[in-house]
Amino acid sequence: MVYLVTGGAGFIGSAVVRMLVTGGHTVVVLYKLTYAADLRRLDAIRDCGRLFFEKADVCDGPAVARILAQYGPTAILHLAAESHVDRSINEPAAFIHSNIVGTHELLHCALDDWLRLGEAPRQGFRFVHVSTDEVYGELGPTGVFTEKTAFAPNSPYAASKAAADHLARA
Repeated sequence: MVYLVTGGAGFIGSAVVRMLVTGGHTVVVLYKLTYAADLRRLDAIRDCGRLFFEKADVCDGPAVARILAQYGPTAILHLAAESHVDRSINEPAAFIHSNIVGTHELLHCALDDWLRLGEAPRQGFRFVHVSTDEVYGELGPTGVFTEKTAFAPNSPYAASKAAADHLARA
């Protein structure tokens, strides 16, 4: 299986990439290389022959379309996001652009790519959008969020991830 992992040089994304590659899968890491990136997290698997790196921004539709056409992933794991709550208060535009526009571009390119597939590959294709508990707001007295908990984002970061969740669902 070929996986495309956005945000694959971030803290969580790199752990996912290491797990997939160690499991014998081929992984294409799409990363913008922001402040949160650290390519050293992938050093242990860098020379395995199943890891490919594409420096690109999920907001760049033509770059995303090229990467999808070149590698033909059977699954997309979308972990890329601007993710620091405090920064989102001072710089909300970056969060809106990356988390909402970037998710839209990735979904649009993935749909175009999926439409070109045959019936069997379409059935096996998966797009996994990774979110955050921040979309639900503050943890109440029950101490539990579920998928049925109403969204109540309390920061531009949380609001941008909630919007991205809605795009992925739609």
